[in-house]
Amino acid sequence: MGRSALHIQSHMKRSWPFYWISRVNARYVQVLERKLKPIGLDVARWRVLISLYEEEYLSVSEISDFSTMRLNTTTKVVQRMIADDLVRTRVRATDGRVTEVCLTAKGDALRARALDEATKILAASFVNVSAEELSALNATMEKVFAEISRI
Repeated sequence: MGRSALHIQSHMKRSWPFYWISRVNARYVQVLERKLKPIGLDVARWRVLISLYEEEYLSVSEISDFSTMRLNTTTKVVQRMIADDLVRTRVRATDGRVTEVCLTAKGDALRARALDEATKILAASFVNVSAEELSALNATMEKVFAEISRI
C-alpha cells in the first residue's frame, strides 16, 4: 500500500467514531480487569454487581440488558455468584416465570470495593475533560445508542 493510501486509511480510522468507541472500551476493560483481579472479581461479575447498584432486585434478563452480556452468559455468571454468596435469587411475585436477583451483604461489600476502583479509573480517564465536555459526550452517546437501537 502506498504512503498516501496509508494516510487515507489512518485518517478514516481516526474520523470513524466506532473506531474510538471500540478502542476506548477495550482499554477500559483491560484496566478494569487489572484493578478488579486483586479483589477477586472479573468484568462479568462486576457487570452484574453494578447492574444491581440502583435497583434492589432485577431479573436476569434486565441484568443482561443493562450489562450488555448475552442472557445465557448472564445466567451462568449469576449461578456462579450464587455459589459464592454474592447474590441470591427469588421468583418475581407478579410473574412466576421471572427470576429476580439481589445482592447479598457480601456482594454489596464487594460491589462497593469494585465501584471505588471503577470511580478511580473514571477520574483518571477524564482528568483532562471538563464537566461540560463529559456531559456532552454522555448526551451524544445516549443519542447514538437510541438511534442504533432502531436499526
